[in-house]
Amino acid sequence: MPANPVRLRQQLLRRKPVSAFLAETGEQEGHAHGQGLRRTVGGFQLTMIGVGATIGTGIFFTLSTAVPQAGPAVVLSFVLGAVTAALTALCYAELTSAVPVSGSSYSYAYATLGELAAWGVGACLLLEYAVSGAAIAVSWGQYLNDLTQRLFGFTLPAAIAAPPGAGGYVNVPGVVLVVLCCLLLIRGAKESALVNAVMVLVKLGVLTLFVVVGLSGFHSANLHPFAPLGFAGISAASSSVFFSFIGLDAVSTAGEEVRNPQRTLPRAIIGALLVVTAFYCLVALAGVGAQKWTRFEGQEAGLSAILHEVTGQRWPGAVLSAGAVVSIVSVTLVVLYGQTRILYAMGRDGMLPPVFRKVSPRTGTPVGNTLIVGAFVALLAALVPLDWLVDLTSLGTLVAFAVVSVGVIVLRVREPRLDRGFKVPGYPVVPALSVLFCGYLIWNLPTETYLLFVGWLAVALAVYLGYGRHHSRLSGPETVVALPAPVPAD
Repeated sequence: MPANPVRLRQQLLRRKPVSAFLAETGEQEGHAHGQGLRRTVGGFQLTMIGVGATIGTGIFFTLSTAVPQAGPAVVLSFVLGAVTAALTALCYAELTSAVPVSGSSYSYAYATLGELAAWGVGACLLLEYAVSGAAIAVSWGQYLNDLTQRLFGFTLPAAIAAPPGAGGYVNVPGVVLVVLCCLLLIRGAKESALVNAVMVLVKLGVLTLFVVVGLSGFHSANLHPFAPLGFAGISAASSSVFFSFIGLDAVSTAGEEVRNPQRTLPRAIIGALLVVTAFYCLVALAGVGAQKWTRFEGQEAGLSAILHEVTGQRWPGAVLSAGAVVSIVSVTLVVLYGQTRILYAMGRDGMLPPVFRKVSPRTGTPVGNTLIVGAFVALLAALVPLDWLVDLTSLGTLVAFAVVSVGVIVLRVREPRLDRGFKVPGYPVVPALSVLFCGYLIWNLPTETYLLFVGWLAVALAVYLGYGRHHSRLSGPETVVALPAPVPAD
């Protein structure tokens, strides 16, 4: 009897060697048995994946919830979120260069903290991607209605354009969007990345238009009072808008489909962060400068409404709504892509059923995996209100980011000689600060978000104990033990 607790403890703490990850990556490069992911994504496309997953998840609709919390100081909320994201981005850059595989922070946790921690992070990532994908799809219907109203004078009935609790019964546009993105993902990663890059360029052009027009209607009086709810409001808004920085993690999910990953992955993560932060701050500043902060609450398709007010004409708002419709497609596409690759990594490790790791020999994509993800996200988008989703996504993102930062420290200690294409500057201060910033933003989230999150983790733990630990590829007697002791640094 005493052996069972020891065995369970060993299962929970066993780690997957980095060498095993790299060996699997080598198999993928060779397309062993025609079943591996294919390295077809370039550096620019990868950066656009990061930008595409990030801009659109927040800036097109989050101002309506963040500005009432922080007032004009919402600009500082984005800065605080960007600082946290920057600290974490540096940690991601190091781990992606050292462990260039699919699975994102799930794989990094498996290599550094053990199987139970990896499973928990995987659960956070699945929550993060599924919920954010649904939230984005919900918002798509708002801009689609705004566009059809401006161009054709009609809108979809609320009963089929919004989920329950938000004035409707089922969100049909959200379901349609998810289905279209899944069909594109099944075609192939290269095709999906190309389409995404085009849509991201359209998105950046539209946001540039908003900034230029919005600043032309800038009134300094709208910035007073600058922080009506004080620093507490700025912090609360920052915790919510951190949802908008999910794209950094999406870059790392492409670890096995990008060319020259040790160099390309770090550059794409940092490049995406710089582009995203600049646009977020400029759009927020133009928005609160052009419209009184008290008018943002409950405002649907708010950026379009601001442009219409500034110009007195319909065309700028119509252009922005059209850009939002296109760009939110790119966000949904990348979020679904990221989730399927995380599930692929977990399935390959035996933590999930084999259907999640099966790849089509013709397209090089996990078709069954993609269909399952699409069905789940479409269901959420159809039936769950938007305001239930945003904070839950922020919490899942922050937990995953904190684990990545801890993983940098652990991997430096355990494998100091591991080849790293990028190293975090200011180590170990930067990873430690990243963990502290993530913890601070988590602290500011609402209590009900914690309750939902704990419930999700409880379900995930039950699945792991019932399935994952028994089917893990590390379950053999020769692999149950942890990795060898760390090699001392020179």
